[in-house]
Amino acid sequence: MTPSADHKPFINPYLAVLVGVFAVSFSALFVRLSTAPPMMIATYRLLFTLLLLVPFSAAERFAGVRQMSRRQLWLAAASGVFLALHFVTWFTSLNYTSVASSVVIVTTQPVFVVLGAWLFFREKVPRLALLGGALAISGSFVIGAGDFQVGMRAFVGDLLALAAAVLVSGYILIGRRLRGSVELTGYTFVTYGASTLVLVVASTAARVPFYPYPTHDWIIFLALAAICTVLGHTVFNWVLRYVQASVVSVSILGEPIGAIILASIFLGESPTVRQMIGGSLIFAGLFLFTRVTARQKASE
Repeated sequence: MTPSADHKPFINPYLAVLVGVFAVSFSALFVRLSTAPPMMIATYRLLFTLLLLVPFSAAERFAGVRQMSRRQLWLAAASGVFLALHFVTWFTSLNYTSVASSVVIVTTQPVFVVLGAWLFFREKVPRLALLGGALAISGSFVIGAGDFQVGMRAFVGDLLALAAAVLVSGYILIGRRLRGSVELTGYTFVTYGASTLVLVVASTAARVPFYPYPTHDWIIFLALAAICTVLGHTVFNWVLRYVQASVVSVSILGEPIGAIILASIFLGESPTVRQMIGGSLIFAGLFLFTRVTARQKASE
């Protein structure tokens, strides 16, 4: 069953999905090219994203926000907290391990989304989907074992990437519950606003400097907001109105492939044989996992 469309979209949703995948593939590269601390990269990414989206919310006099109930506002804010913690944890992992290991492991988030849906919402999980999830997790263990042999630093980075996958699952679970009844502009304004507030407070408490940073860092902050968040994550949120969530879930598997290619070109990081084996297990497991869960939802 395809999500309902009240009106014809101004762009082909499937083309938008491809644009989104291409956009988010740059995240890891931009983070690695920045000289700023991970927490500050996350702070400015979300702050600039919020500033870029404010005109769209203001154009409708923040109607999307005003239409939200108090419960919806709190849930959207909680979603933003999860997003903030995800970015800090994932960006930190990129300082410890390779782009290939980090982006492939963090892509296991669909497994934790469905497990969370089962735990908190009592949604059924098909056995074949569990097999796919186990296969994906085993792939992350293969990568982690290889990095552990390289050194504890890389292994810590893998654990941080896995934690980032768990944290972003909270953001996705709450968003999935809200997006059916909340306008996109309202949801993104509250979510990104809460993320920004949390990060500003945390950065101030941790005495992470807000400035000065070289010009190329400010360009990276803006690029992370405009390209990776607005053209990436926000496009994914928009496209869910027109296509099945499974289409987005499977398409996002292209993000680590794009990130690895970009890291190979610009950072000289080529994936090892163990990383390719582990990544293949993760991709195969996630493909099986998302396909089976999509079929179940379609039959309900």
